Parts: sequence; structure tokens; C-alpha cells
Amino acid sequence: MLPEPGAPDHRRDDAPRAEEVLPLVEERLVITRRQVESGRVRIALTTDTVEEAVRETLRGRHAEVERVPFGHEVAQAPQTRQEGDVLIVPVVEEILVIEKRLVLKEEIHLRFIDSETVVEQAVERRVQHARVERLQPEGDAPADPGPRLANQTRGQEP
Repeated sequence: MLPEPGAPDHRRDDAPRAEEVLPLVEERLVITRRQVESGRVRIALTTDTVEEAVRETLRGRHAEVERVPFGHEVAQAPQTRQEGDVLIVPVVEEILVIEKRLVLKEEIHLRFIDSETVVEQAVERRVQHARVERLQPEGDAPADPGPRLANQTRGQEP
């Protein structure tokens, strides 16, 4: 039989006890974090202009016009036609006689000539350069203390 809590113990010191209570202790790890400035960065941008030669081939087309006169009558207006590299556009005129007649007045012959010209011209373009500079943090912050250990007795508040 165990004595009541708070009651005096009348046993002898050398007498065996039925039960002994031992406090248990454990360590708990507490990790904290905080933000620490370790440095700053300054970036400076500069813009330069660079002159470069630009080369490109330009294509063009122009027409040579040749007027070929005619003076004979036709029953109806001729159609525009292509003969090789020449486009032929007929030009007709109505003339008043006792009756109407179509007279082929002329033909316009168009010959198209292709050409290529190489053009080189100086142009300016912008180029940016970045310079990065590392700066020391403002004020010297103390070093991070790291994790702390807290001793606690099980069943008791710290």
C-alpha cells in the first residue's frame, strides 16, 4: 500500500520502496529563421549607337514603250495579247463615214526589263551594355546564432 500524497513517510530509509518516480528529461530542437541582408547589387545600363553597313539587293521593273502605227480597218477591236516578253495593247478609233468602221490606229508594244541594283547604306542601331556592381549591406548585422536547444522536463511546461 502506498502512502497518500503529502502524508509523512514512516518507513525506515533502508526499507525497500514499492515504487519510485523518476523525472524524464528530453531536449527539443527549436529552429528560427530571420532575413539577413548579405549585399546589394547596382546595375547601370548604357546605350551606345553603332554604325553598320547594310547591304541589300533591290529589284525594279520598268517598261520600254514602242508605238507601232497602223491605219487599216478592222471588224472588231482586237484583244490585248502577249507575244513572248512583249504585251501588245491595241488602240482603236471610231471614225464617221457614211457608216461606222473600226480602224486600227496603232499598237503599243510594252517590253518589260528586269534589273537588280545592290545598294549599301550606313545606318545606326542602338546597343545596350549592363554593368553590375556588388555593394556591401547597409549596417553590419550580427551573424545568425543557429538552432537553439531547449531543455524541458516531460509533463512540465518550460
